[in-house]
Amino acid sequence: EVQLVESGGGLVQPGGSLRLSCAASGFIFSVSVMSWVRQAPGKGLEWVFTIYTYRSNTFYADSVKGRFTISTDNAKNTLYLQMNSLKSEDTAVYYCAKVGASYEYEYWAQGTQVTVSS
Repeated sequence: EVQLVESGGGLVQPGGSLRLSCAASGFIFSVSVMSWVRQAPGKGLEWVFTIYTYRSNTFYADSVKGRFTISTDNAKNTLYLQMNSLKSEDTAVYYCAKVGASYEYEYWAQGTQVTVSS
């Protein structure tokens, strides 16, 4: 059974940092494609980042360029999202997702709230 469990959200002031974690199980994490997706209040889903865990190729949205980084620890089957220089517009529920063979979001974690506010 595929499971994705997130942790690390919370309240942070503008300009601050947070790191989200996504612990994966039930599939070969080291040979997978993983994404971070977010949903701001009253808005639709926004893709943030994608990583190919087996070759470390990463792709990111322009809105997070230079501020967010994605990484993995394949030994721990864990995906990370390091978020720096946070802005109020980064406030959202963040989801990690396993990307399927047709580039669909195949499995989702439960989501974690990130609130950027003074």
